[in-house]
Amino acid sequence: MKSSGRRSAGYKLSVVAAASILLWHSAPIRSQQAPDQQVKGIPASGDEGFPVKDPLVQQKCGSCHVQDAKENMSRISYIRTTPEGWEEAIKRMIRLNGLQLTPDEARHILRYLSDDHGLSPQEAKKTAYFAERRVVDEDVPNQTVEAACGSCHAIAKPLSWHRTAADWKYLKNMHIAFFPAVESSSFSGLTYRTGHEGPPPPPHMGPDGKPIKAVDEALEWVVKSSPLHTPEWSNWQSMMQEPKLDGNWLVSGREPGKGPFQGKMTIKAGGAPGDFVTETTVKYLDGSTYTAKGASIVYTGYAWRGRSEATSDAAGPAAPARVREVMMLSPDGSKLEGRWFWGVYQEFGMNVTLTRDTGAPVLLGVSVPSLKAGSTGTKLTIFGDNLPKEIAASDVDFGAGVTVTSVEASPTSITVAANVAADARPGKRTISVKGITLPGAVAVYDHIDFLKVTPGTSIARLGSETHNKGYAQFEAEAYSFGPDGKAMTPDDIPLGVVPATWKMEEFVASYGDDDVDYVGTLNSKTGLFSPSSDGPNPKRRSMRNNYGDVWVVASYIPEGASKPVTGRSYMIVTVPQYLQYDQPEVAAQ
Repeated sequence: MKSSGRRSAGYKLSVVAAASILLWHSAPIRSQQAPDQQVKGIPASGDEGFPVKDPLVQQKCGSCHVQDAKENMSRISYIRTTPEGWEEAIKRMIRLNGLQLTPDEARHILRYLSDDHGLSPQEAKKTAYFAERRVVDEDVPNQTVEAACGSCHAIAKPLSWHRTAADWKYLKNMHIAFFPAVESSSFSGLTYRTGHEGPPPPPHMGPDGKPIKAVDEALEWVVKSSPLHTPEWSNWQSMMQEPKLDGNWLVSGREPGKGPFQGKMTIKAGGAPGDFVTETTVKYLDGSTYTAKGASIVYTGYAWRGRSEATSDAAGPAAPARVREVMMLSPDGSKLEGRWFWGVYQEFGMNVTLTRDTGAPVLLGVSVPSLKAGSTGTKLTIFGDNLPKEIAASDVDFGAGVTVTSVEASPTSITVAANVAADARPGKRTISVKGITLPGAVAVYDHIDFLKVTPGTSIARLGSETHNKGYAQFEAEAYSFGPDGKAMTPDDIPLGVVPATWKMEEFVASYGDDDVDYVGTLNSKTGLFSPSSDGPNPKRRSMRNNYGDVWVVASYIPEGASKPVTGRSYMIVTVPQYLQYDQPEVAAQ
């Protein structure tokens, strides 16, 4: 496969979870070296640290992390990161260095560090997909960073931390201490993928005439892109408030493989500031429901981290039972957006938006994402809340070329019949109902040009009674070419998910490849992949395991067409993750 400068974050995270668990905090530092001392090859930052004022953090961490007269603690005062980053650091101190904490103490320390040594919303948004456990193809910002850091984990992992130049150097040294092989492999830039076009780039030379190692070039880049002090964090420190989320919230979103849903969440204040309890009810287009009760914490004034237990009946591996919620509160406090996910490998999830219910009318979503030019009588339901009781056809506007012929209205939905002119201009449309708008809610198109299968690259895991399987859910989204007449360009018009037919094809990597016969089964209607069992297979050559890599192919015949359009995705089916480091059931309350 040719590289396009993008890589799968979920793939890298899963493949090397066992190796990457130690990558963020080195052993406690007892050195009297100044935390902002100049690092060779990197200018001295002169950064002032962020004082640690919490008594419990001082007590529990101070025996190893020295505190100066300004209340700066070594290492801790010179880094900022997400709640997930601080959680990992705390766990590492417990595992490696004998830190003794009760669950309540750990939660208190995690909250303090996330609130006072965290990221601003703007900083966190850049790598939000990492906390949301999404399988995405990352835009690699720097080829050297990809070589030095991306060989073992998602690029989002280092970029979700902000450090001084000296602390980035400490991180490099820790990697070399724990994983000596990196010094002669990825840190030297020797992991350049054969999938890249052309030869590896030549090394940059230092003032002494010697090549600069990839890791040192990468450090120069991350020091500039993820510094400790930023205007965004400074502004957020002054703006941050205790979130006031009590009340009813309108839920809208989409679950891959299941479709759109609408519903409500009731949020009530918990026992401490920033703690909340929730009750959720959502309904899918097929009539099925998901109901749950849960609890959450909001860190840093915006970062929602919740857990819910389903109270609705559902069966099968894809059904939500214990759900984790990662969302971000908007600056004005009116919306929460993110992902709810479940599964041993967090492979199942919902893309969710919560809108504060103020009693004002609001539009949330539509049942049909696109309208074909020349079509007549197309039924479409617009979902919302507190909608006007009296709505005429003339009150519903889809823009030029679309005529609404009938309307059925209720306080939570509007069902219309629409005719689309044959010469209607293709593109995204805003729906307007008596001045209430839903931007980009529906697209007008004249034909479907191609399919895009999501995720574009994916990973599934074999399993059995001993080790849980890791599934994969695929969807096929239809597109029309934009004005440039080309596929996969910014002006392509997304038309929504279509009911494709699914199959697997061999990804030929060697002679006699037969992975498609052993890796598992793909539901031809739903796009859900179920992996085979793990362990040696007597029916396979050399009694190999059932691992392999395949193409996942979607096919769809558009209305009025005689030939199908197709799309495909690359999937690796690998062995179980034998050690589960992230165990949400531990101290979950």
